[in-house]
Amino acid sequence: MNPFRAAILLSSFIILHSSFAAEPPKVTVSNLRRVFHNGEHNAFTDLCRFRGQLYLTFRSCPDGHMVHPTSSVIILRSSDEGANWKQVHRFSVKERDTRDPHFLVFNDRLFVYTGTWWSGATTLPRADYDLNKHLGYAVFSDDGKKWSEPAMLEGTFGHYIWRAAAFGGKAYLCGRRKPGFEIGPKGEGSKVQSLMLESDDGLIWRKRAYFNETNGDETAFLFEPDGRLLAIGRHGGGKEAFLIRSKPPYTEWDRRQLDRPIGGPLVVKWGDHVIVGGRKTTKGKGSKTSLYWLVGDQLQEFAEFPSGGDNSYPGFIELSPTRALVSYYSSHETDEAGNPITAIYMAELTLKQ
Repeated sequence: MNPFRAAILLSSFIILHSSFAAEPPKVTVSNLRRVFHNGEHNAFTDLCRFRGQLYLTFRSCPDGHMVHPTSSVIILRSSDEGANWKQVHRFSVKERDTRDPHFLVFNDRLFVYTGTWWSGATTLPRADYDLNKHLGYAVFSDDGKKWSEPAMLEGTFGHYIWRAAAFGGKAYLCGRRKPGFEIGPKGEGSKVQSLMLESDDGLIWRKRAYFNETNGDETAFLFEPDGRLLAIGRHGGGKEAFLIRSKPPYTEWDRRQLDRPIGGPLVVKWGDHVIVGGRKTTKGKGSKTSLYWLVGDQLQEFAEFPSGGDNSYPGFIELSPTRALVSYYSSHETDEAGNPITAIYMAELTLKQ
């Protein structure tokens, strides 16, 4: 056989073997617990580590899931690896619904980003939702104790911002918008575009690239050390989620559909393995929050958490090479009167040796 051809075949075998044959580790789930409930609707979680402390954020609203000016973002901190949590900040934006908060550690500063629907002085009727009035905001802290006032994110008007990531001295956001900011109904669904937004300081943003020109929705980014990008995107049409890959300079994108929908997607690396999380729909049990190993282009489920109804949007933080925490929200429990509550939950993951 030609030596050059043999080298190509060997290289292809190694790539395929590493992508598809490596078995992910076994995981045990323990210490499942409710960590926050204040009588309000609590949802959309994220976790991070900053200056030796753990941080948990989520939206809280006395009026429920939909678009209300009464919503706010809560930030909790733990100094004991998640055993106990203390509120360190809570913020809102006048006449806007703050939701989907996400962390980013960037330039030695902790940011919390939120996409905000314009609501006005009262609850906004669903028929009046307008993606073109969306605007991103952030609060930030240099020490996790003292926080800025909410800062409007330049370049995000008309964009529904979502998860953030950083690589190579730049910050990146998923932003979705209507093509040409067209005037019309709400703007969610098959026509919506997903963009990679880029920033030098975490506050002023510009378009870097489109990665979904149709069916754009919530998308999570994961950068490899060499700049390669892996992303998991919710399908704006409610169908199977997207597995998206690119590499610098992010001008070409490989997009393929997974075998299931994923609501509120998460993608993180734990050691040498990639975890995907979010909401799934089951037959007979409704929606559930689950975690998967990504093996090649396939998902292998390893955990389904106690959850139901309005739920998902997990966060993840590694505690050690064999231990991690997962946060999520759910409405599967009830209060003393038998009414459903929507609360924040946490679980510990341990890799089996």
